[in-house]
Amino acid sequence: MPDTRFFETLAPLSVADLAAQIGGEVERGGDRIIGSVAPLSSADGGAIAFLGDRKFAAALAATKAGCVIVPAEAVASTPPEAAVIVSRTPQASWAMASALLHRPVALDRAITASAAAEDDSVVVEPGVVLGEGVRIGRGSRICANTVIGPGVQIGRDCVIGSNVTVGFTLIGDRVKLYAGARIGEAGFGATGTAAGAMDIPQLGRVILQDGVTVGANSCIDRGAYDDTVIGENTKIDNLVMVGHNCVIGRNNLMAGNTGISGSVTSGDNVIFGGKAGVGDHITIGEGARVAAGAGVLADIPAGETWSGYPARPIRQFLRETIWLAKQASSKKAPKES
Repeated sequence: MPDTRFFETLAPLSVADLAAQIGGEVERGGDRIIGSVAPLSSADGGAIAFLGDRKFAAALAATKAGCVIVPAEAVASTPPEAAVIVSRTPQASWAMASALLHRPVALDRAITASAAAEDDSVVVEPGVVLGEGVRIGRGSRICANTVIGPGVQIGRDCVIGSNVTVGFTLIGDRVKLYAGARIGEAGFGATGTAAGAMDIPQLGRVILQDGVTVGANSCIDRGAYDDTVIGENTKIDNLVMVGHNCVIGRNNLMAGNTGISGSVTSGDNVIFGGKAGVGDHITIGEGARVAAGAGVLADIPAGETWSGYPARPIRQFLRETIWLAKQASSKKAPKES
């Protein structure tokens, strides 16, 4: 179930009603009542999940979801106790179901600083907007013209810079967000339909653990369903992008212009050089180093340094670079006529 501090849960619907509104056909269980959406792996009897790729067939067979949305060829693999909706575009149908069952809490009303602050040591500068349910810990400062969305929790001794926006986020102690940071915006999730691409509702959160620093104009997207997590004492430079569902370890360092795609996992003490880029669903081991400008398209084992595009172990990259330079220099320039 999405966090109720950030998402409203709307009235439940029957499987038949859902199917009618999302463009699917009921295979069985049309009378079952569904109140939430969830992934196959964590859905319960009141939730609807979907199969978007056959590589998740094992998760489909084991799911506890009350209803599943599947393509016609996967019906035989569904658990017998689950209601089933058949759709040619299961992910798009699930996205539409998400919008019918959950809605982000809107910033319809602001509260006063005194209502949000733990005590009088909290400083809220002019122009700050605080949504309902915001809580700010002792000794924290919220700088001018920042917007803190409904339900956001901010720990003690934090500094939230000017013109920052924070939503759908839980923040630990001693966290610093520099000017213009954007925390908790919707992750980049889209899926195809007959009418073209459509957005997938993003129902997760951002968790910033103790001691995290986020540089100016950097962006950290909230999770699609699970959380985006930044581990303790990780330091993020200016103009860095961290995509949805990433789990970044403790004491990571990310230099400016680093881009981390969705669902990346990094261990503790990983270093990213400036303008490094990491593809989605990549795992980077503890203590690894990604050189400046590297493009990571494969998992990096713990402790290794990778460079180049596509990134590879640095010794291999240097050997190939030296060989290529020698080949180029060995070519004689054509004689002038």
